[in-house]
Order: sequence, then C-alpha cells, then structure tokens
Amino acid sequence: MSPQTDQPSPGQACMVFPADLIFVAHGVNMGEALSGPDEACPGDVYELERGATALRLTVAGGAVAPSSHLGETGDAVTILCRYTLMGDDGNRVELLVLALEGDDAGLYALPLSPMGEGIGYQLVKIEDAPDEIALSDLLCVSFARGTLITMADGSQRSIESLAPGDRVLTRDHGPQEVRWVGHATLRAVGAFAPVVITAGAMGNAGDLIISQQHRMFLYQRQRVAGTRTSELLVQSRHLVDDEHVFIREGGFLDYFSLVFDHHEIIYAEGIPAESLMVSEAVLNRLPPELSAEVKARFPGLSQNQHFGTEAGRQVLDALDPVRKRGSGGR
Repeated sequence: MSPQTDQPSPGQACMVFPADLIFVAHGVNMGEALSGPDEACPGDVYELERGATALRLTVAGGAVAPSSHLGETGDAVTILCRYTLMGDDGNRVELLVLALEGDDAGLYALPLSPMGEGIGYQLVKIEDAPDEIALSDLLCVSFARGTLITMADGSQRSIESLAPGDRVLTRDHGPQEVRWVGHATLRAVGAFAPVVITAGAMGNAGDLIISQQHRMFLYQRQRVAGTRTSELLVQSRHLVDDEHVFIREGGFLDYFSLVFDHHEIIYAEGIPAESLMVSEAVLNRLPPELSAEVKARFPGLSQNQHFGTEAGRQVLDALDPVRKRGSGGR
C-alpha cells in the first residue's frame, strides 16, 4: 500500500548493482552471479565485487522515470524477491532482486542497507516480492502514532498532535521548533514492519514503536574500539533480540516524521532518538510522496548528520549488555 498523502508521486531514485557484481564466494552455486529465487540456494555466501559501482535507477511506481541514469522512461521494473543475508561483520542486509526490461534489461540488486565490499553475506531467507508495495516505497525513518515526544517545557505530547512551530526538547540545542511533520500509512510487512522496544528495555517509559531504519542514540562512557566517538547512532533493527526488542508484522501503521532546522536528537518515550535528516541520500529512500513534500518545503536544505558514530551489530556485540541498554545520556 502506498503512503496516504495528497502529493503526486515523483520519480524516486535508488542505487542498484548489476546482479553479476554480486557473486557466490562459497557454497553450492560458487562462482555464479546473484540470481532469482528459483536458482538461489540458502546457505550460499555472497560477496560484492571490490570496486563495484552502483547505478542510479529512478522509478515511478513500477516503471523507469525520466530522470533515471539506467533504462529508458517507461521500462518496466519488477521486484522478483527479497533476500535476507547475514554478513560476517554481524550486519543483516535485506536485498531486493529487480528485473528491468528494455535496453538495459537484466537483473539488478537493491540493498536496503549498506553492503560492504569483500564481506561475506550468507543467504538466510528467500521471500516473495513484497505485496502491494511499489519499488519506490523503500524506506521510512519514523515514529508510530501515539509515540510521546518530550516538549521544550518537559511535558509529553503524542507525535500526531505536533505541528510546525511547536517547540521540542533536543539533546544538543535545547528547545527547537518543529519545521515539518510528515505522515504516511504503510502496510506493516517486510522492511515496513516496525521495531517494538518494550517499556523499560532501554529506560523508555512506554513501548516505543519505530521504523526499522530509525536510529537510536546511545552514549558510552568509554569509547568502543573502532568508533570515532562515545556517541553512537544505531538503527533500531540492530537492537532486536526477539525478547525485549522485536519486529512486529501485520496490519497497517501510521508513521510520523519530524524535521527541524538541524538533524537533532529528540526524546521519544523518554529516550533519545534521531529526527528525520534532510539530505539527498535520506530523501531518496523515503516513500516518494513524503520525499516530494520535504523537498518542496525545504528547497536546497541539506543537513549534516549528528556527530554520533553510526554503529552496526558488530559494534553492539562488543558492548557490555547492561551498558548497551538505557545508555542515552544528555
């Protein structure tokens, strides 16, 4: 299901790799390129070729849009399947296998999170193409309806009640005005199924329900080896332990995003999490209607990411479990 907004759907850009740049390094199909679900074998370990260059594919619905660097306008783009791979660096990658028609016909791979060169990724799950989700609806960074946000005066308000001009408490810049509130209703399956951080799991007052790519802020008193700062930004999906933090599939979910003048750390259910960062890389992964509205409201605005270090599963595994939870200091 596409997001419920009133804006027309523009072309939506994403970066893809030709399938032959991702190959089986170990396993049954050793030496063969990434293929469709009928030929793929769970357990095979894939690698992205060193020096591989991603190509810009712009789509509108299920076809190539005019601004694409790959394919011709109107060429059909079909999602064949979704693979879940587990990297030897501890990070999980969801990858869509696409079939493109026309002059550039062939298979292409669209990683929904970064895929490093020379890292082995074991194929652990093969799923059918996501139902009722257009290729252009790839990623959202949002809070679920009902999430309580800390305001400048310390009070708590549900995110759906916020409006531009409301002042929200931020970790680094004190009270800041909301510039924009985005809203989309999405089917809660696959990449759009939310992460539930149960009450108390990270010091949160109530259950915090957020999108899988939404980053939480963790502060470590001692900097972890391999990180630039003690401040960490961690995608919620990396926190999943299937006990206190889990992914919940099914039904539809109202997602809300907040934009400020800067990329901010705000407080949701009492714990620190990021606001939506306005940058080309982020906007190109949003559902197209949301992306179009943000670009229209903030032309030319490109925010710098918060100084915290992006951390994946490998870094989290190196943390003491007790300090890993509820470590979002001010």
